[in-house]
Amino acid sequence: MFIFSLKQLGWEEFHKEEINSFIEDGYTVARVFAEHKHIYKLYTELGEVSGEISGKLRHEAMDQEEFPSVGDWVVVTLRASERRATIHKVLPRKSKFSRKVAGINTKEQIVASNIDTIFLVNALNKDFNARRIERYLILALESGATPVILLSKADLCVDLEEKLRETEKVAMGMPIHVISSVDARGLDELNQYLQPGKTVALLGSSGVGKSTLLNHLAGEEIQETKEVRAYDDRGRHTSTSREMFILDSGAIMIDTPGMRELQLWGGTDGISEAFEDIEVLATKCKFSDCMHKKEPGCAIKQAIADGIIDEKRYKSYVTLQKEAKMFEKKQSAIARIASSKKSKEYINHKYRGI
Repeated sequence: MFIFSLKQLGWEEFHKEEINSFIEDGYTVARVFAEHKHIYKLYTELGEVSGEISGKLRHEAMDQEEFPSVGDWVVVTLRASERRATIHKVLPRKSKFSRKVAGINTKEQIVASNIDTIFLVNALNKDFNARRIERYLILALESGATPVILLSKADLCVDLEEKLRETEKVAMGMPIHVISSVDARGLDELNQYLQPGKTVALLGSSGVGKSTLLNHLAGEEIQETKEVRAYDDRGRHTSTSREMFILDSGAIMIDTPGMRELQLWGGTDGISEAFEDIEVLATKCKFSDCMHKKEPGCAIKQAIADGIIDEKRYKSYVTLQKEAKMFEKKQSAIARIASSKKSKEYINHKYRGI
């Protein structure tokens, strides 16, 4: 059994004040390394244990966000002889990568938490998509972690310079690394992010090479890999759940299942940062309320005509803004309904039996 200190597991001092009172009462802390049907794999200073949520936490949690996610630090009571623990509280997260759950429900899915760096992995094959990179980048910028774009499978790319230019147009100055797990191209450049105690999340669609990259960085086959489909280079899900691994470098890496549906979660801050070039140009329009359609003196339309910005990129910006505003309306409506329910429950409780 491997024994790790809290620092090796990624513990940072910002949690310290939150946990002091719990430690005095005999609790301890653990980090969530994996979840399988509400059973959690936890790492503590005593080693690996299996964890379950306490009845109180399950009852009091208002939504899914309040339950543990991979990467979370949690307050637990240990039953050392059984190698089991009960999870009582999720500590505040310093960062989290979230998306809206797949489907019509307006609920948050936390993909990874307490991460320092997000590797946004995109394959340099037929599945390459600059618009998808934009979406990942927006959510990464909202997360509080540092996004790094990895262009994988460089050994299969015949138009590398063109795809690199497309990526640079949407990256807004974020680091870009061209890599290949086959010939080890660019992999040494990733060592700067893989420092002891630092947590890195691997995010990207199925078939982009996340599991292959993880295996290479780990120096052993810890995740199964599968071939992509020949006609469109799209992959099948290999990783079926999120899980953390400690690499020989001391870095902690979270592997995640490939995501085909990536709907926004959160406000428009990430959009503003990812499309800063367009929002700066918009301030130069002749009219402050310019809709960037047929108005005279429109800086956006002029920039598109001059080739300064790509029309596809501008259309993507408009689509994402509409999506974010629609999402905010849904969230506001849900919050109003929840507030109304709480008020009714309070009144019913207060005057019950009168």
